[in-house]
Amino acid sequence: MGARIGVIGLGRIGSYHARNLLTTDGVDALVVTDVDARRTSDVASELDVESAADPDALLASGIDGVLIAASSSSHADLIEAAVRRDIPTFCEKPIADSIESSVRVLATAEQTSVPVQIGFQRRFDPSFVAAYDAVRSGELGWIHTLRSTTLDPAPPPISYIEHSGGIFRDCSIHDFDIVRWVSGREVTTVFATGSNQGDRGIADSGDVDTAATVLTFEGGTIAVVSNTRYNGRGYDCRLEVLGSADSVVAGLDDRLPLRSLDPGTSFPSQEPYTFFMDRFTSAYRAELEAFLGVVAGRRESPCTPTDAVESAWISEAATHSLREGRPVTITEVKDLFLHDKNKAHT
Repeated sequence: MGARIGVIGLGRIGSYHARNLLTTDGVDALVVTDVDARRTSDVASELDVESAADPDALLASGIDGVLIAASSSSHADLIEAAVRRDIPTFCEKPIADSIESSVRVLATAEQTSVPVQIGFQRRFDPSFVAAYDAVRSGELGWIHTLRSTTLDPAPPPISYIEHSGGIFRDCSIHDFDIVRWVSGREVTTVFATGSNQGDRGIADSGDVDTAATVLTFEGGTIAVVSNTRYNGRGYDCRLEVLGSADSVVAGLDDRLPLRSLDPGTSFPSQEPYTFFMDRFTSAYRAELEAFLGVVAGRRESPCTPTDAVESAWISEAATHSLREGRPVTITEVKDLFLHDKNKAHT
């Protein structure tokens, strides 16, 4: 017998996940809901699935697992509501829209012991998995540098950016997670910079449209993360892993959105990726298959709240670094958080 899965949030990624779930082995039924009642009705009708009036009703509807794809600001409360009902939970990144909420959710998840999987889909892409395996095998030697790139072809609406937490929490966090996962090491120091040359509304929202972040890991490995909202040629997502014995890259295929200017070079030869869902089609399906394994009790969560919070600390340090124009250590932002928390209770 298959699982009955709830989906909270039916925007771009939520409705995409819902469609994928319907064609994934192990799913018998879906229940969907969204803050927009009209959208709930439309998606439920289109997919011919059950709908719920709100998240509380959905969580009480006898589901075996829940997928949360609502706005980032609602993630923390929804995860906590689900795990308190003993419902295995998948939540799109970020785990929460602030470090305070992220730490709170982690504590709640640990107290309940209910499995929670956070949606960092690159961990399920074959080329990124191969990079992970190459590091573990030792074939690359010691890793001196990682370069992670996420370049979006166009910015999301300003209304989205205003509630996204900024480029480091919304976009770069994917890179922060993947370099941490592939390297198997923890970040110690973060140095970020950024600028605005596009829509003035991004700057007015307190964000930047282009950012570069240098991460220093325990042991001395360095990662360079590049992000922009304005990569006109297409969606560019790559990871280079450079070692003392060999170097590899994930994301270097015939749809790479770059034009070579070297004479006689025809690579890349196909139309560029235009969107992240175009690039990671198989990875999105694989992460849902993994979640169904979590729901069934066949495996542990492949991307835990602890993983998500570690990436959130890196995002927090990058935000401080950009604002203050200096390197910021992870220990520093953790100490600042504890200081502010203790101060609030005195």
